[in-house]
Amino acid sequence: MDKSGAAADDVERGDYEQEHERRGTVWTATAHIVTAVIGSGVLALAWSVAQLGWVAGPLALAGFACVTYYTSTLLANAYRAPHPVTGDRNRTYMDAVRSYLSPREVLMCGIAQYVNLWGTMVGYTITATISMAAIRQSDCFRRNGAGARCDASGTVLMLAFSVVQVVLSQFPGLEHITWLSVVAAVMSFAYSFIGLGLSVGQWVSHGGGLGGRIAGAAAASSTKKLWNVLLALGNIAFAYTFAEVLIEIQDTLKSPPPENKTMKKAAMYGIGATTIFYISVGCAGYAAFGSNAPGNILTAGGLGPLWLVDIANMCLILHLIGAYQVYAQPIFASVERWAASRWPEAKFINSAYTVSIPLMQRGSVTVAPYKLVLRTVIVVATTLVALMIPFFNAVLGLLGAFSFWPLTVYFPISMHIAQGKITKGTKWYLLQALSMVCLMISVAVGIGSVTDIVNSLKVSSNPFKL
Repeated sequence: MDKSGAAADDVERGDYEQEHERRGTVWTATAHIVTAVIGSGVLALAWSVAQLGWVAGPLALAGFACVTYYTSTLLANAYRAPHPVTGDRNRTYMDAVRSYLSPREVLMCGIAQYVNLWGTMVGYTITATISMAAIRQSDCFRRNGAGARCDASGTVLMLAFSVVQVVLSQFPGLEHITWLSVVAAVMSFAYSFIGLGLSVGQWVSHGGGLGGRIAGAAAASSTKKLWNVLLALGNIAFAYTFAEVLIEIQDTLKSPPPENKTMKKAAMYGIGATTIFYISVGCAGYAAFGSNAPGNILTAGGLGPLWLVDIANMCLILHLIGAYQVYAQPIFASVERWAASRWPEAKFINSAYTVSIPLMQRGSVTVAPYKLVLRTVIVVATTLVALMIPFFNAVLGLLGAFSFWPLTVYFPISMHIAQGKITKGTKWYLLQALSMVCLMISVAVGIGSVTDIVNSLKVSSNPFKL
């Protein structure tokens, strides 16, 4: 994660450029963004708006969207260095940071990016398991009646999701699974529409009156209310997170036109579309359930019909299958580059076989045994952590706190200042002020999320059980 590894990384760069096909357009990039952004976070938005209230909730959603879009445009310019159009390409987020900032900041970026990528995989594993368990529970109700006891252990379901990810992880990179992101993006719109429609239906069935309060849901104490508000902000921050894969998505784009121009359009379309969904789903869920809005809107009692809820959960599962890979592929690539540079002469690392894959444009893919082992180990480790801390809202809040400031705000602003050679003045101070405000929010949210996880562990230390 420092400049000492740059030389070894450059050895691979020539082969990579020959194998790496950049065919992406503004629409494929938008699909990748929507797939990455709309995920488990959307399910928590009704609860988040409920904690913040009718005024602060929508404002928080709009505010995080504006900050995310602005810093995304700055990050898109950092794809090439030193010039955003004619400079050398940076294949990863860390490469971009290495081009503009110090080795210490490269190390900080690596820790923040890859911990968050991996943490998001944990969160997606938990969310997919919740949806699979909800479908199984719904089937139990249909067979045995609404009053039947239908507890569902998520362990087997989580393992099934992980097996699917082990298989999909063998694709070489994002450019080979664009079809998966397109399908996942369609699924994200499907379950968002269904969740929105069901919430509106629930709201209308209650007479159309707005539930909840201006100040948000009440809590047992002022301290609990504070933790809930911070957790809600963390969930919203997580819902907009995709900066850690922005450079990797941009590296799939063809040129001309300039990649940064295409990426800015894709960011505008992707973030704009998701913001409309987020505000609609969050406000509709709060209007329907008021202060009792659940942490996961698809688990709300009385939300039905059950078959439509099952379809929404199925769409969510299909979306998370694709979104998981958007976050996992950068981790795989990084670990594999490190292993190749660490043991360049190892026969195990250099061996590879060709396997036919019907859904691929080329019709085949090269499989390396060491990649199979490394990627499987990463997926298994992700599953084990998900089994140990299956706390939906708290995990999302912690991920949002950990990733929002460093990856979405600090590094894009710092690279923008370095690239533009911005000296101390009005613009410099405004950029630093934005960074400091976001830092304070992230610290506060992190404290609230850790507190909630600790309290949850005290209540339940059993492996995943729904």
